[in-house]
Amino acid sequence: MTEAERVPPGVNPHVPSSARVYDYLLGGKDHLAVDRAVADRLLAVAPDTRLVARANRMFLVRAVRHLAENGVRQFIDLATGIPTSPSVHEVARAVSPACRVVYVDYDPVVRMHADVLLASEPGVASIQADLRRPDEILVDPHVTGLIDFDQPVGVLVVAALHFVRDEEDPAGIVAEFRKRMAPGSYLVLSHTMAESDPDAKAQLTMATANSPAEATFRGHDEVLSFFDGFELIGPGLVPVHEWRLDDADDAAIPLLSGPPKLRVDGGVGRLTG
Repeated sequence: MTEAERVPPGVNPHVPSSARVYDYLLGGKDHLAVDRAVADRLLAVAPDTRLVARANRMFLVRAVRHLAENGVRQFIDLATGIPTSPSVHEVARAVSPACRVVYVDYDPVVRMHADVLLASEPGVASIQADLRRPDEILVDPHVTGLIDFDQPVGVLVVAALHFVRDEEDPAGIVAEFRKRMAPGSYLVLSHTMAESDPDAKAQLTMATANSPAEATFRGHDEVLSFFDGFELIGPGLVPVHEWRLDDADDAAIPLLSGPPKLRVDGGVGRLTG
């Protein structure tokens, strides 16, 4: 079967997808030639990017585990990406089977995989929606059916907001969710940084220009501002391979020989009031 025959309906095989590029970097199999071309162009100047992708994934895993261990029983995963194990519901339910999860992504390939994998998972739902339209997500019946905003919720925006342009108001998107979140809720967020290597930024920008995979690089202070209203826990906003809450996390963190060429910072904030 040719690659063209494997393209789901509604997918343009000539336009890269951030979800499929990320899947390729993580060693998955759900990507097209256009996605591999983007990733390979970046890997040529930033060969440690696969390790950064793994570190970002493990940041998500550690954060979700911490939230579940601290009593959070419901999660909204924005811009989920192609399902990768361990998934959010697997990590959370290893702590408490009562955890509920809604996955959100606008990519039809992500929705196709999620529908298959989650068909028999009660308390877990997947919706096809754009994080740029938080008002639509917050009233979706799958969200309102599973998420009680009077109780703490974990909102996950991992490696997602850098695909939101400045004029699309990324801070406003976070604020819309914050307004609905009860005290004791958490924001988990990671973002590609302006402090990345200039060659890595240039290659990724050129390879993804005018596509849904085009990233906006933001500086530390700007990304930190997304946590307005939240109290950062642990080490604060730091490179994802450095984010840990105790030494027991060390074994799960991919080893990097030095500062990564493509820098991704992550943080976890708690809503206190």
